Amino acid sequence: MPLNCGIVGLPNVGKSTIFNALTASAAPAANYPFCTIDPNVGIVTVPDPRLGRIADLIKPKSLVPTTMEFIDIAGLVAGASKGEGLGNQFLGHIRSTDAIAHVVRCFHDPEVVHVSGKVDPLSDIDTINTELLLADLDTVEKRSQRLEKLLRNTTDGKLKSEGSAVAKLKAALEAGKPARTVDLSDDERAAARDLHLITAKPMLYVANVDEAALSSGNAYTEAVAQRAAEEHSEVVIICGAMESEIALLDPSERGEFLESLGLSEPGLDRLIHAGYRLLHLITYFTAGVQEVRAWTIQRGTKAPGAAGVIHTDFERGFIKAECYASDDLFRLGSEQAVKEAGLLRQEGKEYVVKDGDILFFKFNV
Repeated sequence: MPLNCGIVGLPNVGKSTIFNALTASAAPAANYPFCTIDPNVGIVTVPDPRLGRIADLIKPKSLVPTTMEFIDIAGLVAGASKGEGLGNQFLGHIRSTDAIAHVVRCFHDPEVVHVSGKVDPLSDIDTINTELLLADLDTVEKRSQRLEKLLRNTTDGKLKSEGSAVAKLKAALEAGKPARTVDLSDDERAAARDLHLITAKPMLYVANVDEAALSSGNAYTEAVAQRAAEEHSEVVIICGAMESEIALLDPSERGEFLESLGLSEPGLDRLIHAGYRLLHLITYFTAGVQEVRAWTIQRGTKAPGAAGVIHTDFERGFIKAECYASDDLFRLGSEQAVKEAGLLRQEGKEYVVKDGDILFFKFNV
C-alpha cells in the first residue's frame, strides 16, 4: 500500500481542482462549501526521468513507474474540533494519512466565494492549524487523565515513557505548537505513536494562485512562504485552474505549452516531488530485459527491507544484492561498461539503499 498525503484546507480553496488535475479523475469541484464529503483517493505516478533513461539503455519489454497516494479530504471550518461543519469526518479522515498538503487560497476571484468572506491566507492557515491543535489537545488531555492514576505506583518503563511524552505534548499544544515540533526520545516517540496526533504529521503548504502570479508569486505567496519557513516546512506554488488544463492535454503537447508559459515542468510534478520529500521517500530501480521498474522506500532503508517491498520472501530469504548507481549507467552507457569499470558491487544486509540505486536481489526461501 503506497504512503499517502492528505490534501486539506478551507472550503473553496481549490483542493478538489488540484486533486482532479493530479489524478486526472472526476472528483467534484464546485463553488460551494463541503463539495467533498467522503474523501476521494487517487494513485499518482511519481515523475522520474531516470526511469526512461534506464529503459533507453536496458531496452526492457515493459516500464513501471512508482506511485504515491493523494487523498482529497472535506473542507474544514472554524469549530471543526468541536464538530462544526464536517469537522468530525475531516479529523477522522486526516488521522489516517501519512502527511498533509495544506492548500491555501492565494488568488482573488469574485465568482468563487470564500468561506470567510475575504482572501487572507495567513488567517486561513491559522484557522486550520488551530483546529488541528485543538483536536490533538483534546486527545492528549483525555489520555493524560487516564494515565494519572496508572502512573502513581507503576514501575512499567513503557508506561512512564508514555507519561513523559504526553506531558511534553500537552505543554506544546497548550502553547500553540504542533506535536511534530516536540523533542521526544525514541521511547517517548514510540509510546506517543498510538495517540495518532494530526499535528505530528509532516506538512507542506500549497499556494493556489491565478495565472498572473504563477511565475513570480504575489504578496499572498510571500506571506505563506515566510510562514512555511518559520515552521521549517516548504511551499509549492500552483495554479490549480491551469493544472487542470495541462492535465487534459495530450502528453506530446504539454512540453510546448509549458515552455510558452516559461515553465520547465507542471506544478503538479513539483507537488508530487515535495510530497515525496515530505514523507522521506527515495526511489530505487530493478532493471532487466523483461522490466525496468521504480520502487519506493523510506530513506535509510537497508537492502533486505528494500527487497521486501517487492515481496516478503525476498526480505525473509535475503542473501545479498548486486548494486550499482543509475548515474554510473548514464555516464558509461551500458550495464556491461559498469561491470568492466568495477562499479557493480555485492552488498549485504547492512547496506543502506541510496536514491537512484539499481538493485538485483539474491535470496533463498
